[in-house]
Amino acid sequence: MRAWQVSELGEPRDVLRLVDIAEPEPAAGQLAVRVLGAAANFPDVLMCRGEYQVKPPLPFTPGVELCGEVVATGEGVTNIATGDRVLGGGSLPHGGFADYALMAAESTFAAPDSLSDAEASAFYIGYQTGWFGLHRRAQLRAGETLLVHAAAGGVGSAAIQLGKAAGARVIGVVGGEAKAEVARALGADIVIDRRREDFVAVVKEATGGRGADVIYDPVGGEVYQRSTKCIAFEGRILVVGFAGGQIQSAALNHALVKNYSILGLHWGLYAARDPESIPACHKALTEMAAAGSIKPMVSERLSLEQVADGVQRLADGATVGRVAFVA
Repeated sequence: MRAWQVSELGEPRDVLRLVDIAEPEPAAGQLAVRVLGAAANFPDVLMCRGEYQVKPPLPFTPGVELCGEVVATGEGVTNIATGDRVLGGGSLPHGGFADYALMAAESTFAAPDSLSDAEASAFYIGYQTGWFGLHRRAQLRAGETLLVHAAAGGVGSAAIQLGKAAGARVIGVVGGEAKAEVARALGADIVIDRRREDFVAVVKEATGGRGADVIYDPVGGEVYQRSTKCIAFEGRILVVGFAGGQIQSAALNHALVKNYSILGLHWGLYAARDPESIPACHKALTEMAAAGSIKPMVSERLSLEQVADGVQRLADGATVGRVAFVA
C-alpha cells in the first residue's frame, strides 16, 4: 500500500515521503481500515517537527483524524464489524495519510450518515474539543457572547458552529479576507480580520464595553494577553492550544482584579479520566449533525499525492477551512 512516512524530523515538505509498505495488521483492541478520508490537523505538523507531546517512533505515518471502512479487527474487538464506516483517531505509527490505517477500537465511532467521508474525517478532534470546552469547561449559555480565535481553523471552525448551536452570539477572529468569508459562512455574527482591526476594540464596541463572556483561544502568546483586555466580568478564557508558538502566560493578579476564570482544556485526558464521556459527546454531536446545526466545512479535498503539500500549507497558515485527503 501507499503511505506518507516521516523518517526524520523537520518541516512537512522536507520530511514526508510517499512510500510503498505492507498493510498494517491490527493488534488486540485495534482495527484496520481502508482510509476514506483523513483531515489534516496541526498536531500532524508538530509531529513532523518533533514538537508534539506524542512522539511516535520513526518512521511513522501521520494523520491523527480519519474516516475509514473497517477491513479487519483485532482480538477483543466486539462492537465494530468489518464493513462498518467509522471515524476517530489514527493509531500511530499507522496514521491516516495512507491507503490503510490502524485505529483503536475504544476511540472509534460510527461515522454519521449525514456527513460525507471528507466531512466525517474532520468531525472528531475539533468538535469533541469544542464540545468539552464550551459545554463542560466553560458552561456556555444561550445569549452569551463567545469570542473565537483562529475561527477559520480546525478547532475554531467547530467552536463557531457549536457556539451558535448553543444560542451564543459568536465573534470570530481570523487573518485575511478569505478566512473571514469562511467564518461568516460558518455562522459567526461578527467577523474580525486581525490584520486590519484590533479585536479588543471591536469586541468592546460590540458588547457595549462589557467584553466577551467566553473566549476560545487555540493560539496563545499575544493573542491570549490581549484577550484578557476584553473578557467580561465573570468571563471564562479557554486555553485550548498554542498554535501561534508561544504558550499562554497568565498574570493571576489580573484575573483576580477583573474576576475572570482561566480554564485549561486537554481533551485527551477525558479518555483516561472519564471514558464514558467521549461516546456520550459523540452521540450528542451526531444528533446535532443529523439536525443540520453542525457540519465540518471541508474547503479542500486532496488526493493522496497532494498530502505533503496540504500539511505544509497548514503549517504555514495558508489553508482556509478544513483540508482533507479523500480516497
